[in-house]
Amino acid sequence: MILPSELLTLIEQGESHTIEFKKSTTDITKDIYETVCSFSNRDGGHIFLGVKDGGSILGVRPDCIDRMKKDFVTAINNENKMYPPLYLTPLEYEWDGKIILYIHVPVSPSVCRCGGRIYDRNHESDIDITNNEGLVYQLYARKQDTYYVNKVFPVFSVSDLRHDLIDRARKMTKARTEHHPWRDMMDEEILRSAGLILTDITSGKEGITLAAILLFGTDNMILSVLAHHKTDAIFRVFNTDRYDDRDVIITNLLDSYDRLITFGERHLNDLFTMDGIISVSARDKILREIVSNLLAHRDFSNAYVAKMVIEKDRIFTENSNRSHGFGLLNLSTFEPFPKNPPISKVFREIGLADELGSGMRNTYKYTKLYSGTEPEFTEGDVFRTIIPLKKAATVTVGPTGRMNTQVSTQVTTQVSTQVKLSADKLAALTKFCSVPRSRKEMQEFCSIKTTEYFRKHIINPMLQSGIIKQTIPDKPNSKNQKYVKV
Repeated sequence: MILPSELLTLIEQGESHTIEFKKSTTDITKDIYETVCSFSNRDGGHIFLGVKDGGSILGVRPDCIDRMKKDFVTAINNENKMYPPLYLTPLEYEWDGKIILYIHVPVSPSVCRCGGRIYDRNHESDIDITNNEGLVYQLYARKQDTYYVNKVFPVFSVSDLRHDLIDRARKMTKARTEHHPWRDMMDEEILRSAGLILTDITSGKEGITLAAILLFGTDNMILSVLAHHKTDAIFRVFNTDRYDDRDVIITNLLDSYDRLITFGERHLNDLFTMDGIISVSARDKILREIVSNLLAHRDFSNAYVAKMVIEKDRIFTENSNRSHGFGLLNLSTFEPFPKNPPISKVFREIGLADELGSGMRNTYKYTKLYSGTEPEFTEGDVFRTIIPLKKAATVTVGPTGRMNTQVSTQVTTQVSTQVKLSADKLAALTKFCSVPRSRKEMQEFCSIKTTEYFRKHIINPMLQSGIIKQTIPDKPNSKNQKYVKV
């Protein structure tokens, strides 16, 4: 058989996470089976025998072809070599008088082992991850037919959730349609319609799911079932070694969405942009898409900290991911996969997201309007989005910008003789408290080690001057006490 043009095109592309060349002119070498295993565990791939690493075609010796094919088929059907056994057959193709053996490896529905070892594909390499518990766990998670957020917790009931958040979601459905069915449903009915109440297949008991807890649970409930849950928002423009502002968000997804949006609006200028003949806020459109993606599509089984970082020339987000590919995504060929369907459904119903795949298209559109360039989306075990920025997007905000100058003047007049901080540091601290902060967070922000000194000379004068207030004023000594700018 003559080498088809599509296979020749693959060879011309060179080795990648789905393409592997093996010299193998006379024998099937051991590393071929490791590649089969890694392709099977990751995204599938194409193996060419008789082709050098650079892509030049050497060809397989004709008198060795039958033996090589037999050896390969025998090995991958041997449970001691490949488990579970794979049913693959090398195909012969001819190019310029030389014979190539081609093996197509599909994605396996289960984790594959080669000689008792587990291999995964990373760029052009086959990596033995057998002794890396974290990577093995992620691999098994990718192969699961069920979603991690569908994990059932029979110990909790609907009454344990925050009904104010469910009611908020009920009201937000008006953003999609005036007569949304949720508006006439009881709380439990809403949860059932969204697939947030399921039956545990192992115990047979019914209960609310992890998705329900992440969306509508109390902070303590969330941490009790997912201790690593956290989202980090960082503004790093002037103090590039650390940060200029930061919000560590450990709460439900609805409030997390609001805090991330507020953080982005606080640190990014709303540049004038036109969509045709209509003036639009491209900044707000971009924030909506990247924040909803960061929250709704992460792999919650992974402890990797999700983050949104604003720098001088870009915004980037990172979150753990159950990947279905590897490398930069192309808008024209991108095929979206649902990551957490029940969370995505709720986000769509309340107007925080649109249909699957639309977020990437919208982000492309509004990034070109906002910064004149294109965003980057990188698929992998960590999903990464990069939004390039114009200098004007961040030039007037931050510790030295006009916003802080105004705050600094205000607080200096009020407490210059009371708070043991310089006017600039006091202004920065006041701005830092635009969202509720704990005493510890405020103290670390000011780099002050002594708690007693910080309470006496910083927090108490700011409270007395009315610059900040307590979030739990009736319990001033509560361990959950936070402070927010008035």
